[in-house]
Amino acid sequence: MLQRPAGALSSTPEQLARRARRAWLLFAAVALLIVTAALYGAGLYGRTAEIGTLAAQGRTDANLKVALLRAVLESPRALPLLLSADQQVRDALTQKNAAAIDVLNRKLEGLVSGTKASVLYVIGADGLAIASSNWREPISFVGNDYRFRDYFSGAMQAGTAEYFALGNVSKRPGLYISRRVGDAAAPLGVVVVKMEFDQLEADWREANRPAYVSDENGVVLITSVPSWRFMTTAPLAAPKQAAIRDSQQFGDAPLVPLPIMHAQALSPDVSIVHAVMPGGSDAQYLSLSTPVPSTPWRLDYLIPAEAPIAAAVREMRLLALGVVVPLLGLAAYLLWRRQSAQMRIAAEQAARTELERRVVERTEDLSRARDRLQAEITGHRNTEAKLQVVQQDLVQANRLAILGQVAAGVAHEINQPVATIRAYADNARTFLDRKQTGPAEENLGAIAALTERIGSITEELKAFARKGRTAAEPVELRGVIEGAVMLLRSRFAGRLDALVVDLPLPSLKVMGNRVRLEQVLINLFQNALEALDGRDDAHVQVSVEETADGVTISVSDNGPGIPPAILKSLFTPFNTSKEKGLGLGLVISKDIVADYGGRIEVSSGDSGTRFTIHLQKAA
Repeated sequence: MLQRPAGALSSTPEQLARRARRAWLLFAAVALLIVTAALYGAGLYGRTAEIGTLAAQGRTDANLKVALLRAVLESPRALPLLLSADQQVRDALTQKNAAAIDVLNRKLEGLVSGTKASVLYVIGADGLAIASSNWREPISFVGNDYRFRDYFSGAMQAGTAEYFALGNVSKRPGLYISRRVGDAAAPLGVVVVKMEFDQLEADWREANRPAYVSDENGVVLITSVPSWRFMTTAPLAAPKQAAIRDSQQFGDAPLVPLPIMHAQALSPDVSIVHAVMPGGSDAQYLSLSTPVPSTPWRLDYLIPAEAPIAAAVREMRLLALGVVVPLLGLAAYLLWRRQSAQMRIAAEQAARTELERRVVERTEDLSRARDRLQAEITGHRNTEAKLQVVQQDLVQANRLAILGQVAAGVAHEINQPVATIRAYADNARTFLDRKQTGPAEENLGAIAALTERIGSITEELKAFARKGRTAAEPVELRGVIEGAVMLLRSRFAGRLDALVVDLPLPSLKVMGNRVRLEQVLINLFQNALEALDGRDDAHVQVSVEETADGVTISVSDNGPGIPPAILKSLFTPFNTSKEKGLGLGLVISKDIVADYGGRIEVSSGDSGTRFTIHLQKAA
């Protein structure tokens, strides 16, 4: 149970709201400070941890690369030692005849094919090569002067030497391992093996992590990035650079610094650098440096660090947010709960006071509202009754308008049978005078048929003019269509041939009222025929289709179609394209069809207009 805080009873809801806003502002500031500190600390920890992980992994990889490099170096180092004591080498150096040199050339050729050495050659004491494993090739070393090479002078003086340089004949870089033949007092010459590292560099490139080996001057000798060869790890002093160029150790290489910058030392052999790869952009790498035993070289290994460090920082920050945000959410919930309890207590006190005052006012308002509502209900009922009367008057007005349009034609229809009746009556009188009762009876029968025709026309007019709406009842659809056509026959005399009607079976009945349905069809037939006025190819097709749930009547014409502006509001009162039209025919037709549970649809285009009436089929 929450205890009511002290002071809540004396504070109003407005005062508590102001205090709550100040508390939430302070909470937001503290929360922002906590989140910022957590994100910073998590990012720093994630970066440090990931760098440690990358460094450990990189040391392992770098040690493996150093071990592989040493294995590659140790194999060719034994060859000069063995050859320096070989008798055939000594014979060739001492005798210098063609036979001894030919034997030595073939021997060196056989040895190089079974080892990983690139070239084996023997140099005389005068610095000229007398035999070489590539003696058959166009770039044979035989006859070349190597006195200027440090590996020759070093071996002659110290007995052995190792020298990495660019070949002055082959133009390929490699490590030259040399050994003196004979003692220092009377040297016979020097045996040299050249070691190339193409396969080693290719193996390094497969790892997609840059690695390079540099000498004591910082010149890159072996690298997985070919364009970095003979670049320097740091700018060379001018005297040192001039000495290297004079020795032709690296040919005409520019000896420019590597595209590695912004070093951030983490330990003596680990640093963060930015390197530009060939064809790429600046990227961050973790650089590890380790010496290569038995050589003055160092191996530098670059590990892509930008993406792993960013991922580690992001992961640690998400973890920190996963811890801090729920704690802040819990604190916010407790603060909200405390404030809600205070607000609820204050609101209850204010509500009790306000409720008593508003009860009386609300009672008076409800009484006045009840009186207004009763008056509005009475007004709505009166309006609805007037609306129904107006609607009936509009339907009757439309019906009488149609009746007026067809009245002249109907009078013509009646005049014809009246004239025929007069002729039949005169003939009957003549036949009776002649005592010919048979022909007289036939004339009287014809007169009776003509009077029935006149009666049907007048009854149709009387029924059509009758006012009022009747309940739906089963109506024979064929008779409805025939009645509508008959009322239009005289008005559209000479044009009614354009009206083609596919009459349904007499047994098909729909729910409705015959007169009201005739009114709908007369409106549609009349509109279609008026739209085709003056066209030689006028055609109005009337068809009936019986469906599973009703009956569909389609009235299609090949007229110019209904303008889009009229079509959008076709069933809106007083919307018409006729000069003397009221725009009520289709509105009333839609209401009549809707009264009997049906609907009217229309589609119109350049090729004509189609009205479709859906009616309920009588059971």
